Amino acid sequence: MANETQKVGAIHFPFPFTPYSIQEDFMAELYRVLEAGKIGIFESPTGTGKSLSLICGALSWLRDFEQKKREEEARLLETGTGPLHDEKDESLCLSSSCEGAAGTPRPAGEPAWVTQFVQKKEERDLVDRLKRQEEEERENLLRLSREMLETGPEAERLEQLESGEEELVLAEYESDEEKKVASRVDEDEDDLEEEHITKIYYCSRTHSQLAQFVHEVKKSPFGKDVRLVSLGSRQNLCVNEDVKSLGSVQLINDRCVDMQRSRHEKKKGAEEEKPKRRRQEKQAACPFYNHEQMGLLRDEALAEVKDMEQLLALGKEARACPYYGSRLAIPAAQLVVLPYQMLLHAATRQAAGIRLQDQVVIIDEAHNLIDTITGMHSVEVSGSQLCQAHSQLLQYVERYGKRLKAKNLMYLKQILYLLEKFVAVLGGNIKQNPNTQSLSQTGTELKTINDFLFQSQIDNINLFKVQRYCEKSMISRKLFGFTERYGAVFSSREQPKLAGFQQFLQSLQPRTTEALAAPADESQASTLRPASPLMHIQGFLAALTTANQDGRVILSRQGSLSQSTLKFLLLNPAVHFAQVVKECRAVVIAGGTMQPVSDFRQQLLACAGVEAERVVEFSCGHVIPPDNILPLVICSGISNQPLEFTFQKRELPQMMDEVGRILCNLCGVVPGGVVCFFPSYEYLRQVHAHWEKGGLLGRLAARKKIFQEPKSAHQVEQVLLAYSRCIQACGQERGQVTGALLLSVVGGKMSEGINFSDNLGRCVVMVGMPFPNIRSAELQEKMAYLDQTLPRAPGQAPPGKALVENLCMKAVNQSIGRAIRHQKDFASVVLLDQRYARPPVLAKLPAWIRARVEVKATFGPAIAAVQKFHREKSASS
Repeated sequence: MANETQKVGAIHFPFPFTPYSIQEDFMAELYRVLEAGKIGIFESPTGTGKSLSLICGALSWLRDFEQKKREEEARLLETGTGPLHDEKDESLCLSSSCEGAAGTPRPAGEPAWVTQFVQKKEERDLVDRLKRQEEEERENLLRLSREMLETGPEAERLEQLESGEEELVLAEYESDEEKKVASRVDEDEDDLEEEHITKIYYCSRTHSQLAQFVHEVKKSPFGKDVRLVSLGSRQNLCVNEDVKSLGSVQLINDRCVDMQRSRHEKKKGAEEEKPKRRRQEKQAACPFYNHEQMGLLRDEALAEVKDMEQLLALGKEARACPYYGSRLAIPAAQLVVLPYQMLLHAATRQAAGIRLQDQVVIIDEAHNLIDTITGMHSVEVSGSQLCQAHSQLLQYVERYGKRLKAKNLMYLKQILYLLEKFVAVLGGNIKQNPNTQSLSQTGTELKTINDFLFQSQIDNINLFKVQRYCEKSMISRKLFGFTERYGAVFSSREQPKLAGFQQFLQSLQPRTTEALAAPADESQASTLRPASPLMHIQGFLAALTTANQDGRVILSRQGSLSQSTLKFLLLNPAVHFAQVVKECRAVVIAGGTMQPVSDFRQQLLACAGVEAERVVEFSCGHVIPPDNILPLVICSGISNQPLEFTFQKRELPQMMDEVGRILCNLCGVVPGGVVCFFPSYEYLRQVHAHWEKGGLLGRLAARKKIFQEPKSAHQVEQVLLAYSRCIQACGQERGQVTGALLLSVVGGKMSEGINFSDNLGRCVVMVGMPFPNIRSAELQEKMAYLDQTLPRAPGQAPPGKALVENLCMKAVNQSIGRAIRHQKDFASVVLLDQRYARPPVLAKLPAWIRARVEVKATFGPAIAAVQKFHREKSASS
């Protein structure tokens, strides 16, 4: 369909077809939020065209913003009152270097952004020269150090290093305060890097969601003109097969960084004559890290909208790195598409070259935003990892201790001390194998950060300095290189002190591989090597520098030391979100189901210092006709058994029988597919076993073929395909079995991201209310923290109790939203629990469902309403 331009008020919104009225409202409100620099919480149900509304609304604002800026610059030039060069905008460039570039003949019709980048070429070249000079200087210093060691008075006492082993030795650590002259190069690079134009950062949860969004951009009226770049991790964008085959994210990152550091090393003829080890392969510079080719890749990426798969193909063809090439495109891009973990983690954001100052951020699929931020900054380490890191580091010090300067040795001994104390606080001994150590005390203990530091007897150590040392010295990478080199090839003849090292690592290998380098495919498990445990522990050390009131440490003592853990729990996700809302011009948090929004307002925005006046809420209805959905709350069952699936009652035989009888009746009147959600996998297992024993399973199977949600992620697609084929076949045969029943779990594989459109989901049933485990130490602490931190509104539940209710209802809303997926779809929603009838609970349902809910005190009128609804809808469809 041809593109159309819709005028809402004084604003023109290009759109690929005539939009729904709710899409016009969405775009207009989005435009106002971006223009006013506010924080918007936008809810638009799936099937209402949310992605297109975001694209056309946001890019219309960016179009008008750029136009106003050009007009203002033209006005300033005409009057002569403005500055000669606006450093924040590259559309005007009057400096001497730019004048020279401008005087160079350029091909007619070349895009303006190409000209701008050409004008910056000299500056980019200067940055490259500075970086090369820095690396050459570092290599010269290392060479001089090696020569001094080889010829100095200690040379006779020091064992000769083997080929390639010098890279494992720590360089001198000169300053705790990072005031080295070499660091000035980074500042020069920042000054000379291309200026970032005003842009929109669009984030979503998964790469598949991002790919779908890019596809929508291509179809939009802006698809031909917008400069878009997709960002991803090295694991997703690496085209070097040798590196990608490592499998583990951490191993890929480490190998890539090492290869970049090695790319300017000079090859020495003498080294070629020495025997080569497998470890030396990593010293080779990556052939895909080529500045000229990556520059061409950047230009190609910006010239036409490409998703990640196309970027990968382009990188392979051009033999240029898509990971680094895409980052070169950030400054000139108008729309940057990336996973929101990359944007929400400050260190990752900085490493990617993302600058949020005065930019726009849109976070889509944001219903789990709080949990995501909390999970990203909560770290768990096992006794196995602590012991392995200690053993590796101890062997490293024994091997290279005489070559290390005093400051390096001091910090390494501090790290060893920390690891020893962490094991001791769990009740273990660092000198014994963690797999065979039984702990006298078991159970879970929760501590404030300060109390944990005192109990561990490490309160006298400056963790900020230790953390900085780990980052600057790259000790974890050197330790991994050392382990990779000698963990597999050491023998007692080569190094007596390290005898037993390989055996000890092998004793820890199964646990470490599972925890640190879990492969995407189970078949790869035997081929992947574990990543450095110390790098994982660094995350725990960094977490311990969090403010005392914002986090807790959970000590979980299990049967053995190897299974026991230390976990840092982040209580205040706002501390990490505050920088985003502070720097950005505007932030939009969007999703299909955002209710209840009080969590976002209080836990994220209010705690981040955002004034209530800056927050705007927008929620639109659905595009389906009102009579295409039938939401019912059923308060009692067929035998008048009150339906209240509390922890105390839900396992009673009569309650499980009641669910089975209700489902039998529903399956008898609902055509096609019925999806039934249970609160947990364990409860689903109990109910299924009870039905099988009592014969209810057979009665259900006579009406619908029964499928069960698998626990393994790789089986989900197989189950869904069989479920879909069964419904399709039953629709054609019109036999006694009228479709399929899918037994699923709230928060499981089927409750999010799966579309049960049309016949796949004519009825969604919710068994009980999926409250989280109130006895969980983590949840108890989070509730107590909110009760202490947030004010209690008059007439409202305490913030801690509200958190539990909100977690429950977010899960419910995600699950019941699986059925209605487009304008002509229809479905019934059955909520089996009388607690759903309470006004505070109903208020937390999505507005488009809440307005149509019918509460049925008994089962008879409920099943009659369901039967009538589906009979009428099936007749008219």
